[in-house]
Amino acid sequence: MRQHDTLFIGGEWVAPAGTGTIDVVSPHTEEVVGRVPDGTAADMDRAVAAAREAFDHGPWPRMTFAERAAVIDRLAAIYNERQAEMAQLITEEMGSPITFSNLAQAPQPLSMLQYYAELGRTFEQEEERPGLFGPVVVRREPVGVVAAVVPWNVPQFVTMTKLAPALLAGCTVVLKPAPETPLDAYLLAEWVAEAGVPAGVLNIVPAGREAGEHLVSHPGVDKVAFTGSTAAGRRIAAICGEQLKRVSLELGGKSAAIVLDDADLASSMGFLSMASLMNNGQACVAQTRILASRNRYDEVVDAVAGMVASQPVGDPADPATGIGPLVAKRQQERVEGYIRIGMDEGAKVVVGGLDRPRDRGWYVAPTVFSGVSNDMRIAREEIFGPVLAVIPYEDEADAVRIANDSDYGLAGTVWTADTERGMEIARQVRTGTYGVNCYMLGANTPFGGFKASGIGRELGPEGLSGYLEYKSISRLG
Repeated sequence: MRQHDTLFIGGEWVAPAGTGTIDVVSPHTEEVVGRVPDGTAADMDRAVAAAREAFDHGPWPRMTFAERAAVIDRLAAIYNERQAEMAQLITEEMGSPITFSNLAQAPQPLSMLQYYAELGRTFEQEEERPGLFGPVVVRREPVGVVAAVVPWNVPQFVTMTKLAPALLAGCTVVLKPAPETPLDAYLLAEWVAEAGVPAGVLNIVPAGREAGEHLVSHPGVDKVAFTGSTAAGRRIAAICGEQLKRVSLELGGKSAAIVLDDADLASSMGFLSMASLMNNGQACVAQTRILASRNRYDEVVDAVAGMVASQPVGDPADPATGIGPLVAKRQQERVEGYIRIGMDEGAKVVVGGLDRPRDRGWYVAPTVFSGVSNDMRIAREEIFGPVLAVIPYEDEADAVRIANDSDYGLAGTVWTADTERGMEIARQVRTGTYGVNCYMLGANTPFGGFKASGIGRELGPEGLSGYLEYKSISRLG
């Protein structure tokens, strides 16, 4: 078992203020695989003070972008050498299939570090523009101390969407990992220290909701960067609005995959399996609404059902596994609750249902519903599990209407033999990210959502902008 008795604050491993602990439980075996301190408000105060000291008086914000990029490069080199270790650890603590961990849970955070290191080598802190009476210098300065609050589903991916640009900008960070997945953050702390990131630039305190809210509302924090549920995002936005504190929110999704009549179903299902079921369905960008025309509805239902039924369910450490367990018993119960809701609403279970595939572990049967209308709860609410709803549409205009008829706007896809037609569809769907015959996220392109899917953008130069303040300096002569 991985036992940690300290917190990473001010560049040191320090004793926590309290005596509480957080057990990390394997979703596959239901056994405790790790234990860390349960951070308190006093621990958050200490972490913010360390970050504040490092920002107000330390070298990090006063280095050039290129100098900070060199340190990020060193961190990326360490990450690159040990990413398999990170992938295995995330699979152990939250049940992500090892194939997905090796594909995304560790490589994607590495790609973000590499991208921002490259961007920092040429990024200018100041630029000169013509003004009314003389030149104006536009200067970019770090926003300050950042509270980064991350979820359990893709813990390193989400951490790095915040940490990598914040580091390059010159910010200091207090990271609050989710109680379900604190172990990967401890490994990251070791690498950060080894890379030579100055003391206090990154501080890590795993904690629950109460201490997390204390961090968010702390007067020493200049910006909050949050990824999680829309309900929690609303609470955080209210706190930050009251304090006029900078905030970025990456929240929920209920993304639609539009299957056009000309789509090659065999090929589409091969890619859609990842887009809709990645990470055991525990992904905010998952394509969980499958939109099919009435002309091919039964054919699409059969194809989706076949795709889902073909996914091996089992031990997430087994490379043959396609779908592993959900992160916690409460998540298992939540997803099964939605399966019951779908059945009560009159939708038909084509694959899956309420029979659990394994007696031990927090497994749910991957499920496909047909006969779903877009006003059903299983079509409108984020389930966060391997549950797909196939919804009929009349024509392409109706498909776009249904895709847009959602409180969310995070992601989406269209599947077609006509790429240009797919691009036309993509331009009409109001989401922050979209794919034509694929779904991918790149470190160099912005990620975020419309509507209740969030505020702001991460990744790309747009992601860096969220950690900068802009100052205009005019002068005469």
